[in-house]
Formats: sequence, structure tokens, C-alpha cells
Amino acid sequence: MPLGQKDDLNPMTWSGESTFFAVLRDAAEQLLAMHDIAPRVVRYVASMQKWLITQAIVALHFERKHDEMRPSLTAGSLIDFFAEQQPFSKNTLTAHLAEMGAYGLLVPQESRDRRVKPLQLSVYGETMIDQWLANHLSALDRLDGGDRASRLCSDQRLLARIHPLAVRALVFDPDWAQPPASVDLFVRTETGSNILHELICRVPTGLQGIDRPVSLGPLPASDVSTRHTLSRGHVQRVFARAKSEGLLVWSLPGNRGDLFVSQDLLRDYILWQAIKFRAISVAYRQAQADLWRDDRGEREV
Repeated sequence: MPLGQKDDLNPMTWSGESTFFAVLRDAAEQLLAMHDIAPRVVRYVASMQKWLITQAIVALHFERKHDEMRPSLTAGSLIDFFAEQQPFSKNTLTAHLAEMGAYGLLVPQESRDRRVKPLQLSVYGETMIDQWLANHLSALDRLDGGDRASRLCSDQRLLARIHPLAVRALVFDPDWAQPPASVDLFVRTETGSNILHELICRVPTGLQGIDRPVSLGPLPASDVSTRHTLSRGHVQRVFARAKSEGLLVWSLPGNRGDLFVSQDLLRDYILWQAIKFRAISVAYRQAQADLWRDDRGEREV
């Protein structure tokens, strides 16, 4: 992509609120499709806390893969990753690492030092992250006619470059890591991101402007709980909290009839997601520039 392209601006400024939301809606559908295929994997990014820790683990893996001088992925390096802010306890981080290992998402590496137990992301895990990044790059391409996704496909070095740059920018950005209250109500709960994306996917296509509550049609809690393997009671509690905050409204008593989602939640979601897309866009641009310099240096040598 030409360096002069508007790669470092807020994606919302590229095509307008309605167009950007249409892209977000499709991206949410793709994320939920990944959940349907691999629910055990996607559960590790289905709440804000899990998203931050899992993405940090993946970033450490790719940094080491790109540069062997970087620390290996271990419990110690994960703790060091968050050392400045310490948003999570050491026990939380090590338990998360162990759980991903138990599910085969992380595999042991050989080490001459028996005191150190380095890990790396499994091939399957890399494939899922590659798909996640490709989906986001495709969404950016829709906004400005770029070719990021095809370049990622043709040069797999980009994955190990883009991901850590984007994640380090996001994990330590309070506007991303601490979402607006309306969004946080969902994403702070177990699998809450999936529930929120379920709502976003049901917003009608062709939405023109977000200046009033939007009808999603009927959406029983049982439909959401069945798809995402959640208890119906858990979904009902999330819905009840959102209802009490005026974020969700049903047309009939007892959470029956059509479900309406507030314009405030939709706008907060758009602005919050724009932070992520901007970080990925900027990371892509930097990775492309770094690779160009590396390739040029090799030719000159």
C-alpha cells in the first residue's frame, strides 16, 4: 500500500459511520463463524481479560519467531509483558498460560536450561490468528480499496510483524483495554464478546445513520446460549443488566417481541472498534516499511 494512503487515520473518517458499521457487522459475523468452527479456541478471546492475555501470549510468540534474540514465551516473559501496569496477578497469567497449553494451543519448546519451560503457539493456533488478522485486513481494504489481505496471504512474514505491533499498541491503550461502560457491560463477562457480536450481527443491513434504537427482531436468550454453549441464566443476567442500563429494550413484557439495541451502545461499539482497526492499520504500515528496508538491505549486501 502506498505510504501516502490514509493508513494512520481513524477508519471512521474514511467512509462515514454507516459504511464503517457495515464493515464491522460483517467482521463480527466472521468472528462468530470462527467461534462456530472452533469454540474452545475462540473462548480465549471472548472476554476483555482473556483477549488481552491471549493476544499478549501470541505477540510474545511472534516476536520470538521473528527475532530469536527476543525472550522465549514463558510465564516469566508474560509477567514481564504486563510489568509496567500489572493489570493481572501472576497467578492469573500463569493459569491462563497453563490452560492454553492444556488445550494444545501452546506446545513446549526444547530448552537446554531445565529451569525454563519455553512454549510456542501451535500450528493450529497460528492458523487461527492468521485468519483473525486476515479478516481485519480485509475489512480495512473494503474501507479504502487497499490490498492488505492479499499481501498478508502472499508474504507470511507479515503475520509475525503486524500482530505484535498492533497488540502492544492496543493492550496498553486505555481507550481499548478499558472500553466504554456500555461495551464493558458485555465484554467483562465470560464469553461476553460473543454475546455483543451476536447483537451486532443482527443489526439490519443497509442501516442509514444511528440516531435511534435499532430493532434486531426477536432474540430469545435460549438462541444465544445454545449457539455459544452458555447457560441460559448467564445470558439472561447479561441481558437484564443491559436492560437496566437502557441498552436493550424489548417491545413486549418479559423480554418478548422485538429486541431494540440503543444508539448509544452502537456508537460506543463503533468508536471502540475503530481503535482496534486503526492500530492494525498502523501496524500493517510499519511492518510493510520494515520489510521493505530489510529486503533492500539484503539486496545491497
